[in-house]
Amino acid sequence: MQNRYRHIIGAILLVSFIFVGFIPVVQQYIHIPKQIVLFEQQKEKINTTLPLSVEASSPVYDVTSNKAKLTVAGKQVGKEELMLHLAGIPVKRVDLQVLSDFKVIPGGQSIGVKLNSKGVLVVGYHQVDTAKGKRSPGEIAGIQVGDMITKINGKTIEKMSDITPFIQQAGKTGEPLNLHILREKKQFDTKLYPLKDKQDYAYRIGLYIRDSAAGIGTMTFYDPKSKKYGALGHVISDMDTKKPIVVEDGQIVRSTVTSIEKGSNGVPGEKLARFSEDRQIIGNITRNSPFGIFGKLSSTMENGIMDKAMPIALSHQVKEGPAKILTVVDDDQVEEFDIEIMSTIPQKFPATKGMVIKITDPKLLKKTGGIVQGMSGSPIIQNGKVVGAVTHVFVNDPTSGYGVHIEWMLNEAGIDIYKNNRKKAS
Repeated sequence: MQNRYRHIIGAILLVSFIFVGFIPVVQQYIHIPKQIVLFEQQKEKINTTLPLSVEASSPVYDVTSNKAKLTVAGKQVGKEELMLHLAGIPVKRVDLQVLSDFKVIPGGQSIGVKLNSKGVLVVGYHQVDTAKGKRSPGEIAGIQVGDMITKINGKTIEKMSDITPFIQQAGKTGEPLNLHILREKKQFDTKLYPLKDKQDYAYRIGLYIRDSAAGIGTMTFYDPKSKKYGALGHVISDMDTKKPIVVEDGQIVRSTVTSIEKGSNGVPGEKLARFSEDRQIIGNITRNSPFGIFGKLSSTMENGIMDKAMPIALSHQVKEGPAKILTVVDDDQVEEFDIEIMSTIPQKFPATKGMVIKITDPKLLKKTGGIVQGMSGSPIIQNGKVVGAVTHVFVNDPTSGYGVHIEWMLNEAGIDIYKNNRKKAS
């Protein structure tokens, strides 16, 4: 009887509130997302500013999913959608999505990176000293810095040495080189006539070119099942053209940090490292994106600190407050250091700058001055979960920088934690 009277009174109040426009005001005031996504073994707190209830009255609710059972505020809920109430009146509907648990092994190791581009990259012009003056055949042909030469006379070009025979042959016959050019996402053909240098009588195309790039970075994570990994947390760009390198293939090897150039205001620091002596390839590189480099490991990697698989946190689960990073500042020893997540954005779509972090560890600050080049990709750990990776340093404040959420790096690695994994709470 009490429930019946309560529902009748609630219905009367609901009609009254709707009539005076109260419900929309309450909905705006609650500030609860329309959808809550959580993993099976994780908890999610709903913070409200009003005493909403699901058979309870508390401004904070623990939403816990354990396999197929969903518990809200200590009570099991058998609905696909959670309806929050105010004094028995429904005012907010929240869609609950439960994902199967997913874990990765955090990195922190220093790695050497070698990228092989699709063709050869044009990084500058060279003026050929001819009998008629100095000219650049490449510039005359309309080739620009940043272009990729992928074919000559219909033949695929993979490295710089592939070009020389074509140049010499064209010089002898007087025929032009038919170049196939990749410029960003556009492709076109052009003709280039090599010119003879009057000093050494060699034919030249008047272009500076490069076919590969190398550097160091930090491993972020790898999936123990598929061996897919992510590292760096940002795109690798050519040092001359400042444009992202279009990857044909590449490799990663272990590297050893030899010294640190400390950062200061206006001058970013840098890890100085060398490839390990054995140069053993530990993985390939199949993708170079704004979120880092990705591929598959050929052997497992250990950091000596956190070698067991750890759960991940989605972007909306990351909180402001203390956290840690794993990175190498001496030799090949991975260490953990204290940081503070100053701000974090619950992103609905992939973006590289999801967090602002600040180095607080005295030891790391003394050693590096903060975030330095080569530290990019260092995994960020908070409350026992992998939440993201270090990406960029603030030039005017080397103690601070950006972090990217792990959710987007997993997506770039080809690991879809949502596909065939999404469950309705029940």
